[in-house]
Amino acid sequence: MLITGEIIRIGGAFMGAADGEFDLASVLIGSEGLLAVVTEISVRLTPEPPVARVISLGFRSVEDASRCVGGLIASGIVPAGLEFMDRRVIDAVASMLGELHPPEVQAILLCELDGIEIEVDTLIERVGEMTKQFSPAEVRISKSDAERELLWRGRKVAFGAMGKIARDVYVTDGTIPRAQLPEILRRVDSLSKNYGLEYANCFHAGDGNLHPMVLFDSAKPGDLEKAEAFGADILRACVDLGGVLSGEHGVGIEKRDLMTYQFRAIDLSQQQYLKCAFDPQEMLNPGKVFPTHCGCVRTGRLPTGNGDPRFAGVPRF
Repeated sequence: MLITGEIIRIGGAFMGAADGEFDLASVLIGSEGLLAVVTEISVRLTPEPPVARVISLGFRSVEDASRCVGGLIASGIVPAGLEFMDRRVIDAVASMLGELHPPEVQAILLCELDGIEIEVDTLIERVGEMTKQFSPAEVRISKSDAERELLWRGRKVAFGAMGKIARDVYVTDGTIPRAQLPEILRRVDSLSKNYGLEYANCFHAGDGNLHPMVLFDSAKPGDLEKAEAFGADILRACVDLGGVLSGEHGVGIEKRDLMTYQFRAIDLSQQQYLKCAFDPQEMLNPGKVFPTHCGCVRTGRLPTGNGDPRFAGVPRF
């Protein structure tokens, strides 16, 4: 539904439905509610693969684990899931579930492979051979659905388990090219020393979508501000390495003032023209995403009063 109350339907029920026209479905999906209110979604259902197995790979260093991610992708293997957990996350999970790993394991990769049985068996062998060059200290392979669930259990409770070792956790979601994983993890470690705050890493390694967790105590004066500044510097580092500010959580207010770090003024201007076309009065999710007022006056629409931008008082991080 548009801000005028009109109802539109975009996209189509088949692959390539937007061919030959503007792909407004993708525009609305990525707009964080700035352009319209979505009231109905049609999805395509696909059957579950008949077989799914997980390999848990424990490495002696974060560097080895992050380099292994690049090696897996470069080899042409496309996992159904590829997740990363460092030692702090492993210890937090262990304190909750009692799931123990050898002390030399500093990082774990969970690699899920699915398909028909012979395909999965072949991929398991390929992953095992490819990862030998990184000398994993521990390898566990699920042989049943029950074992697969056990291996995934630690990852599923990881963020909740952080409450065992930290009073507060600040999480962000910058995304980088997978080849830059070793470098971004080195930069996060360096920033941790600069800010005097600990951190933990648990993220979607397969698509380079990071979730660094800054550990702090909100009851300690200045800690929250340091945690937010630490998180902002991580996002800037992601952009410096060819990545983006957000992989899945969005921009909203939290990353709004960092948009100028990723985009030039002309880039943001073009995005704002689109906002003006859909919502000239800035009534949908006001004050979010764009660091400056849209200025729809340039399109002949004036969404300001007394020369002052609307929603200037929306709090910022």
